[in-house]
Amino acid sequence: MAYSGTMAPTFRFVTMTSYTEPIQFKEMNMTHKAKSLAEIDTMTPEARYDYMVEQVKQEQVIWTLQDNDGCVMLTTEEEDCIPMWPSEESAELWAVDDWQDCQPLAIPLNEWLERWVPGMEEDDLFVAVFPMQQDLGVVVPPYEVSQRLTPKSKSRH
Repeated sequence: MAYSGTMAPTFRFVTMTSYTEPIQFKEMNMTHKAKSLAEIDTMTPEARYDYMVEQVKQEQVIWTLQDNDGCVMLTTEEEDCIPMWPSEESAELWAVDDWQDCQPLAIPLNEWLERWVPGMEEDDLFVAVFPMQQDLGVVVPPYEVSQRLTPKSKSRH
């Protein structure tokens, strides 16, 4: 079940060593279709979900936040989830106040699909899709995000 709303989540960190290894990732520039932060701030959680899918497909990378203890994990009343963003800049917006020591972590899309999605499913973790400071965003199972990020194969008739 997807959650969308402004409920304030609680936060904790989880070590994600089973999902990813440290990687060297070259800096990527957002494409001309990237929206300004002011435009994004006015988007609904569902519109941010659509936008994140579009950007991740195009850039082939998804972003989360981490510190020395692991990745940021959010806890709603019903789910534990890991926030994901479409860009380094949007992830950095979350890294303020108590989270200022967090750094954006770039995850290549193929690694996220092959390692993170199965690991998160196994651990009963959800994805907080493109949360903003004032809005947690849509919370969905990782397989749902995976389905939207994977090209659909055309069936033969």
